[in-house]
Amino acid sequence: MQISANMTQFSATSSTSGIKSLYTQKLTKDEAKELRAQVTQNANAFTFDASSVQVGVSSKQNDFTKAYEGFQSFLQDIGYSGKPIAELSQDEASALVAEDGIFGIKQTSERIANFVIDGAGGNEDLLRAGREGMLQGFKDAEKLWGSKLPDISQKTMKAAVELVDKVMYDLGFSVLDQEA
Repeated sequence: MQISANMTQFSATSSTSGIKSLYTQKLTKDEAKELRAQVTQNANAFTFDASSVQVGVSSKQNDFTKAYEGFQSFLQDIGYSGKPIAELSQDEASALVAEDGIFGIKQTSERIANFVIDGAGGNEDLLRAGREGMLQGFKDAEKLWGSKLPDISQKTMKAAVELVDKVMYDLGFSVLDQEA
């Protein structure tokens, strides 16, 4: 079984047997374990890329200019069709990360959370795996950054986790880890 964010860089590479249709077929333990691992991995990658774009736009560093080619497909997938990031003026970049901007806290946290929520399809285990993947992606972005990420990224991750937690609560799942 294989899931993906419709973005080739996020798809798992292991061979799989296909997704069970309409939840009418039971998953084996191995299939459920594999699906959970893929959700965690995909949420991790999605969060990492979203955080990296946000940091790159807000700080407009020269390294980001070099890395832009790798983000081009990702940017199109999330709906950004504007001027190349590396060519933005300071005012244009500021508008993108503003409260109502495409890379602002609200829209970015919603994209991250909706990726997990939509991928989980109401399954508690997958919601937990996606939440775990979001947090790991954020940690990976911090590691790459070399220290604590900027405030905008901190607030974005907090908002994304709150959105996933709200969905879990609304579905009747405890937001606390049952194994803790």
